[in-house]
Amino acid sequence: MKTCVAIRHVAFEDLGSFQAPLEAAGYAIRYAEAGLDDLAALSEASTDLLVVLGGPIGAYEDGNYPFLAPELRLIEARLRAGRPTIGICLGAQLMARALGARVYSNNGVKEIGWSALDLTGAGLTSPLASLDGVPVLHWHGDTFDLPEGAALLASTAVTRNQAFSWGKAALGLQFHVEATGAGLERWYIGHACEIGSVPGLSVPRLRADAARHAAGLELVAPKVLSAFLSDMM
Repeated sequence: MKTCVAIRHVAFEDLGSFQAPLEAAGYAIRYAEAGLDDLAALSEASTDLLVVLGGPIGAYEDGNYPFLAPELRLIEARLRAGRPTIGICLGAQLMARALGARVYSNNGVKEIGWSALDLTGAGLTSPLASLDGVPVLHWHGDTFDLPEGAALLASTAVTRNQAFSWGKAALGLQFHVEATGAGLERWYIGHACEIGSVPGLSVPRLRADAARHAAGLELVAPKVLSAFLSDMM
C-alpha cells in the first residue's frame, strides 16, 4: 500500500477534502504532529507522498519552534530527490524556504477570506486548471519569493506568489484548497484571536462566505489532487 505522511502544525488544519481521495487512491495516511513527533526520524524516502499542512506560525521562526529545522531538512531532501511533496500555506512557505527563497510578512496585510485565483499560463496547464474561476480560501499574513527554477502557477491582487510547481513532483499552494465548510468551524475557534485582529473580519462573515463557496471548492479539490498524482506517474 502507498503511504502519505501529513505534517500537521495545529490539530484543526488537517487534510480536509484531500483525505477521502487519497484513501480512494490507495494511500494509507499518517499524521506527523509538529512539536510532538520526531520529524528528524522521517527520511526523504520514508513515505510515498508528503503533505506539509498549514499553521499560524512563521516559516522563519526557528528560535521559537525548534522542529522547523528538521522539518526543513526533510522537505529539502525530498525536493532535491524529486519525491512527491505538497505544501499548503505554511507548508508552501517552508518549501520555498527549503529551496532558498525568502519568506516574510506580506507588507503587514493579512489575506483572509474567499476569492478566485488568477492562473498563469503554466497554471492553466497544471493540476490547478480545475480551479479556474473557483473561489478558494486564503488565510495568511506571510508570503515568499518564487524559488529559483520554480514555475509560478497562480496569483491574487494581494499576493503575487499564490502557487508554484518545482518539477513534476512538488506543488506549493499558499491558499487552502483542502478546506471544508464543516472543518472551518474549528478554524473559527482556533483562529479567534487572529480573526478579531483584522478590521472588518468576523466569524459570521467568514461563515456566510463559506456557505456560498465551500461546497464548490470541496467538489474541485479532489480533481487538483488527482491531477497532481497523475502527473507523477
